[in-house]
Amino acid sequence: MTFNQRTALVTGAGRGIGKAIAEVLARQGVTVICVSKSESSCGAVAQAILAAGGKAKAVAVDVADGAAVTKASQDLLTEFGKIDILVNNAGITRDGLLARMSEDDWNTVIQTNLTSCFHWTKAIGWPMCRARYGRIVNVASVVGLVGNAGQANYAAAKGGMVAFTKSIAKEFARRNVTANVVAPGFIKTDMTATLGEEVQKAAQGMIPMQRFGEAADIAHMVAFLCSEEASYITGQVFTVDGGMAM
Repeated sequence: MTFNQRTALVTGAGRGIGKAIAEVLARQGVTVICVSKSESSCGAVAQAILAAGGKAKAVAVDVADGAAVTKASQDLLTEFGKIDILVNNAGITRDGLLARMSEDDWNTVIQTNLTSCFHWTKAIGWPMCRARYGRIVNVASVVGLVGNAGQANYAAAKGGMVAFTKSIAKEFARRNVTANVVAPGFIKTDMTATLGEEVQKAAQGMIPMQRFGEAADIAHMVAFLCSEEASYITGQVFTVDGGMAM
């Protein structure tokens, strides 16, 4: 994959899929801005990248805070001059059946998972358009495509990311800025590790490949869509799920 010394911003980079994405991009020579709410977690990832000979910076930002995202974006654009790649990966869950779901559980998931994409893309996408180059990858979920009982808020947010991405892909295409979605299935992360053994077995039973994926499986798909080789791909959804959603 070719990257030509690009600069990338990855949200939710402190652990799991976001961490893997940051590490894969850094190994390709990309300067990676690692964003997470926790300064210690994104800081540890950035330090590991630096120790391995890569280029990275850690920035602690609450992605659910629109004003904080706007300020951080402005500061980073001033510091780096441009940001070529944006990966909106940050996400949380507040699972529960709809009858028991609180308004706060709904709003928090929508704000963190979906509205954050709006804030980052508005702040960084338009400078990409002015520079006439950019790659935007939004990490959604197969749940946003097929739904899941007990995750109405999460599914709505991830489904919204798909529609949002297709819309900005059409807006930005003439400026050589692509926008795509990677939709993971069940991936081995801290989030899936909390599932009980019975739940994990049931989940594996729905996957034709009969196993969970690795964070690296998602990271390599994201990296390809961020590369020069993916210049004619935009507005698409790529499921990386062992065949779960087919």
